[in-house]
Amino acid sequence: MRIARSYLPDAYLFAVILTFVAYILALLFTDTGPVDLIRMWGDGMSGILAFAMQMILILVTGHALASSKPIHAVLKGLASIPKTPVAGVMMVVFVASIASWVQWGFGLVVGALLAREVAKSIKGVDYGMLVAAGYSGFVVWHAGISGSIPLAVATKGHIVEKITGVIPVSETIFAPWNLGIAWFIILTMPILFYFMAKGKRDVVTVNPALLDEPVGQTTTAQESTFATRLENSIIVNALFGLMGVVYLVNYFGRGGPLNLNIVIFIFLMAGIILHQRPINYVHAVNNAIKGAGGIALQFPLYGGIQGIMVASGLAAVIANWFISISTVETFPLFTFWAGGLINMFVPSGGGQWIVQGPIAIPAGAALGVPGSVVAMSIAWGDAWTNMLQPFWALPLLAIAKLGIKDIMGYCTVVLLYTGVVISIGLLLL
Repeated sequence: MRIARSYLPDAYLFAVILTFVAYILALLFTDTGPVDLIRMWGDGMSGILAFAMQMILILVTGHALASSKPIHAVLKGLASIPKTPVAGVMMVVFVASIASWVQWGFGLVVGALLAREVAKSIKGVDYGMLVAAGYSGFVVWHAGISGSIPLAVATKGHIVEKITGVIPVSETIFAPWNLGIAWFIILTMPILFYFMAKGKRDVVTVNPALLDEPVGQTTTAQESTFATRLENSIIVNALFGLMGVVYLVNYFGRGGPLNLNIVIFIFLMAGIILHQRPINYVHAVNNAIKGAGGIALQFPLYGGIQGIMVASGLAAVIANWFISISTVETFPLFTFWAGGLINMFVPSGGGQWIVQGPIAIPAGAALGVPGSVVAMSIAWGDAWTNMLQPFWALPLLAIAKLGIKDIMGYCTVVLLYTGVVISIGLLLL
């Protein structure tokens, strides 16, 4: 942990350094010229702006939802269960892992907010370790029911359908081997954090008062006017929330998929309903948006890195090198490792699939490796190195009010542990 605090720069500078690394590697290993690389970088930055807005909305709507009285009560109730710092850390990583397996955006928000509640509930608990535990559950997201790659290959018209056909989630997410790896990690991560937390000497606590935020605040105006009555109208709020519920029932009734935009819509409508009054939700969103600065600043930088990696062919060079040394037995393992490396530069699951899928799937087919196995090997690689890549930690850190240095030491241990578990699982497969 001391090493991370001494040598790891701020997450913004980490992205800047990765930009330089990607640029130099593309110059060395592709035929792209220096000016063309700059153009690819700029195009990539502008191309990710819509996605950055989605991430801001995930953070803001999730945070606002969790600050409502009912959700806050649930989190507070969970936080009151453990009585010792070690038990608190173990519970946070377990709950965050399950939440991330169910839905990745929900897992990030729940992990951060539960860590905050446990920090307020248990004296002497290491806050950095708590937040790291909340983030570490994210390592299983791509093997869960919101995984973008398994959901992509289960959708008609996906980019490698001519080779694999439509692959049902029973062969990816719910395949026994994938469930085995995912739930082994979920069930053993609390044990890993038990050994990290037990006997820890350099405990860094936080003043609980610094974590307090208004919960379900109701505004009482001194003067009752038409405007203030509307702002505090439960009826107006309920009717608007009902519209959202009707839309969602109709959407899922027609077989609509659970995607990022629908998750945002669910968080938005659930927050509006649970805050009961329109003005309460306005206050909750205004409070939540204060933590979105890191996303607004850094997401465009990763779009630029992705632009270099994809447009120059550097990501293909990396993937092809791993493929060239593979056999039918080692192909899933090397695909996983390649996915982990590419994820450091292209930390979007959907973006990684566009880069690596069309290369790895045909190679796997030539070797006789099922497309479902290749797809999930890429998915696991994408999720695995998120423990080292701070991109997805930004929403969680914004809620927790910490920096990447405060959690990276613990996350590196999780990276090493899960890397061994997943590698063995893919080899045994």
